[in-house]
Amino acid sequence: MLSHIVSNSGFRPFSHCLLSWIRSTAVSRPHCLIQRPTFSLKFSRSWSNIPFITVPLIRSHGKPFAHRSELKHAKRIVVKLGSAVVTRGDECGLALGRLASIVEQVSVLQNQGREMMLVTSGAVAFGKQRLRHEILLSQSVRQALHSGQNQLKEMAVPVLEARACAAAGQSGLMALYEAMFTQYSICAAQILVTNLDFHDEQKRRNLNGTLHELLRMNIVPIVNTNDAVVPPAEPNSDLQGVNVISVKDNDSLAARLAVEMKTDLLIVLSDVEGLFDSPPGSDDSKLIDIFYPGDQQSVTFGTKSRVGLGGMEAKVKAALWALQGGTSVVIANGTHPKVSGHVITDIVEGKKVGTFFSEVKPAGPTVEQQGDMARSGGRTLATLMPEQRAEIIYHLADLLTDQREEILLANKKDLEEAEGRLASPLLKRLSLSTSKLNSLAIGLRQIAASSQDSVGRVLRRTRIAKDLELEQVTVPIGVLLVIFESRPDCLPQVAALAIASGNGLLLKGGKEAGHSNRILHHLTQEALSLHGVRDAVQLVNTREDVEDLCRLDKLIDLIIPRGSSQLVRDIQKAAKGIPVMGHSEGICHMYVDAEASVDKVTRLVRDSKCEYPAACNALETLLIHRDLLRTPLFDQIIDMLRVEQVKIHAGPRFASYLTFSPSEVKSLRIEYGDLECCIEVVDSVQEAIDHIHKYGSSHTDVIVTENEKTAEFFLQHVDSACVFWNASTRFSDGYRFGLGAEVGISTSRIHARGPVGLEGLLTTKWLLRGQDHVVSDFSENGTLKYLHENLPIPHRNIN
Repeated sequence: MLSHIVSNSGFRPFSHCLLSWIRSTAVSRPHCLIQRPTFSLKFSRSWSNIPFITVPLIRSHGKPFAHRSELKHAKRIVVKLGSAVVTRGDECGLALGRLASIVEQVSVLQNQGREMMLVTSGAVAFGKQRLRHEILLSQSVRQALHSGQNQLKEMAVPVLEARACAAAGQSGLMALYEAMFTQYSICAAQILVTNLDFHDEQKRRNLNGTLHELLRMNIVPIVNTNDAVVPPAEPNSDLQGVNVISVKDNDSLAARLAVEMKTDLLIVLSDVEGLFDSPPGSDDSKLIDIFYPGDQQSVTFGTKSRVGLGGMEAKVKAALWALQGGTSVVIANGTHPKVSGHVITDIVEGKKVGTFFSEVKPAGPTVEQQGDMARSGGRTLATLMPEQRAEIIYHLADLLTDQREEILLANKKDLEEAEGRLASPLLKRLSLSTSKLNSLAIGLRQIAASSQDSVGRVLRRTRIAKDLELEQVTVPIGVLLVIFESRPDCLPQVAALAIASGNGLLLKGGKEAGHSNRILHHLTQEALSLHGVRDAVQLVNTREDVEDLCRLDKLIDLIIPRGSSQLVRDIQKAAKGIPVMGHSEGICHMYVDAEASVDKVTRLVRDSKCEYPAACNALETLLIHRDLLRTPLFDQIIDMLRVEQVKIHAGPRFASYLTFSPSEVKSLRIEYGDLECCIEVVDSVQEAIDHIHKYGSSHTDVIVTENEKTAEFFLQHVDSACVFWNASTRFSDGYRFGLGAEVGISTSRIHARGPVGLEGLLTTKWLLRGQDHVVSDFSENGTLKYLHENLPIPHRNIN
């Protein structure tokens, strides 16, 4: 029905269409006295893809929230809709689809038990559209009577006075809001105010009492300045302090209302993403994530929006006034088609949307500043001599063993705090030991030794023409974001690989390993200080969610998740415009062929499943050739798994062969990550390959057989990152491959696959050296010809 209103282009007045739509959709019950429904915290109803947030909403108003993550506790919220948000691009009429989305979000939050208030523009635009139709209709009738003909001449619409437009548009705007909120069983009430209503003490008390009573009855107040009688705008001289602010536009009205009503959060929606350090659209402008009082001196304000009285400067002044009064403020874009459908709920969930106003400055740099530092430090790192980068890594390896006691003490604190909160496999990953640190040091020294000819290595040389030579050389990718869970040993491994490849690095570790990560990062920066590149590796300690980090496409060039399959899937889903290297699951298979060696099978199965079941390269599904059932070999496998206390899940075919079978598997595509394993029966090597392709994750798959022809068939036909013959799945590891370490195991098919070591963190660039060469010289009538000769590659480094 909304589309019918939008598309109606005849002379029929728009208000008639609106009223007919309202009549057709209105419910036949007195909805204006609906009481607040009682919802439990586990209530999960939703009208769309906007989820309910199940968090306690009890908060006493006082200081504003210090961090975005606290916004989910906001109970009383004011949403200010700017003129650019409410009106169409032609400034004549309302953006109905956008308004419907906003009403839906407000309704969802209202039905969570929050108290929502709207401060809206739009009456002038709505009235302008209505009056234009009426004037055109009137002119057309008069012209037809005067000329006696049906042909209408071009008619000019006079300039419409804003106050008259507001008077004509207020009723229609409110009727539209009422009709939209009715769809969610919510009543709305209109309140028109002027500056005098706040400065007259009696009127102010009356307004306050009315608003509180409406909120008590679960009614959404829709507040607007009474533009039909509002006096001309006054200067901003009174925007000083908490007690005085004039209502001269809806920005100041929203701020005044928020402070008067002691609201927790004010959301100001405009037609820009938030506050920029220079006018949006300029070359160097950057969105300010968090704005602090006193920062306005460093901001250059641009022009006002295409409609409305206030510009960004007015919004900032009003926001700071509200912040001083105890209300948190976010300024965000309410017009962008990709985000407007969830911008309000995203803000309340604490997501990194728009500009958040805070009185609390963080102790350290912001993540954006850390990204810039990593970029700058990485570029300097890439220009060092290979020996200097190697020296940094050797020094870090020494620090891991020299500072062993301090590292293990920090790790002990993490383990004590995680006891009872983390599952056993995660506790194993969290734990560090002397042997682990020694292995780490050995791996780092391997990386240092292999890094001598990494950055700047010439891969190809071509003579394009005489005195025109082309080279392809290796270069760092840029800035890496590595997100890891419960694996503090991951930090020095990844840092060493980033140093060796000349990449800047942002590290985001799990809070469960906080103590361990901090000391390991401190040692990493100590090693980097040898050659003045301390800032190249940054540990993100701010409250940014992983989803927010994945949106920093201007700071980060590659995301590498290391953790659970759920973490990897979440990051792959959240990453916007940033490539993600990794695997979502490690469903590794081992196929035991009919010609497998009895002596080898149990050793390989035990090592693959039991040596470290929490690892992503641990065995999860064991495929047995049908001819091995009820043989001594099969019995040995089962007995070994029972001794190792491995819980067996039977696949559908395996279960059909047994009278009393183990629990049948719920799915053949499960990564257990523990002492659990699925066993399934297949008839041939081809059936095993088909099973792996259908249920595997392209990580690591193994065949156990003495038949070389069968083994080679398996190796060539299984489409996984790692395919082994008579070897444990646990060999799928950067250290065991001789890479020194790995940033992860990739199952993607672009750039890097399998254990990703130093080579996987490099890309290439082309260097062309000429002598005043121009393309026109190679034309049909030119003086030069292309040679395209391959040249020998020198054993040297670009540095």
